[in-house]
Amino acid sequence: MTQYAMTRAVSASLGQCELTHQDRIPIDLTIARRQHAEYEACLERLGCELIRLPEEPELPDAVFVEDTAVVLDEIALITRPGASSRRLEIESVVAALQPLRDILRIESPGALDGGDVLVVGKDIYVGLSSRTNEAAVDQMRQWLAPYGYRTHSAEVNGCLHLKSAVTAVSATTLLVNPDWIDSEVFDGYDLVEVHPDEAYGANALRIGEIVIYPLAFPRTAERLEHRGIRIEFVDLSELAKAEGAVTCCSLVFAKGPGTGSK
Repeated sequence: MTQYAMTRAVSASLGQCELTHQDRIPIDLTIARRQHAEYEACLERLGCELIRLPEEPELPDAVFVEDTAVVLDEIALITRPGASSRRLEIESVVAALQPLRDILRIESPGALDGGDVLVVGKDIYVGLSSRTNEAAVDQMRQWLAPYGYRTHSAEVNGCLHLKSAVTAVSATTLLVNPDWIDSEVFDGYDLVEVHPDEAYGANALRIGEIVIYPLAFPRTAERLEHRGIRIEFVDLSELAKAEGAVTCCSLVFAKGPGTGSK
């Protein structure tokens, strides 16, 4: 299936990013931009057609475009990020998505970061975190049930987003850190646990039959490869200082006919 991958250039102000679970460490902007370009090149090698959004110099977290929308085959659900400083990122993403999908929006009092949403087939798991609340989950159930999606909520503990704790590495296999999420929520799926020394290793980006995965977690990578998962490694060490990871830096979705906005 041909896919788009929407990305956004690294902001000059990245060093002033929002941080919740990590201490602030100086970020080398030149290296961060080089790593991001290599990440985009990896997406292209795996067959994605890139939609590159321009830099937002005054919005430090804008490179983490995943948090602004959840794009399904049928619609695009525009989020309402839990950090109010990030809500200015939304409208440029809406403009880029309008030709490609009908648009729905999370409304107040809902708060939702895309990093808290894991889509596996027709199951949608939503993490209840410091950035996402039950009001948003209720809205998602209402909006998405007519399309056949089942929306589940799960408490997230100790990390920023649900996808810090669990991601899909195949149609039936999830990579999980059981210290940050109750694995029982994912009954019926084959689970691969991160290596105990690699707490942040549960974030992987599946593109077809390949998984984009950080170089920083070699022991967890061995566990994936033992399960037959094919890996394309990337280095996002500078963006990781901003609590970023491989899923955060893109919105990946199937191509489809443009339908305008609602």
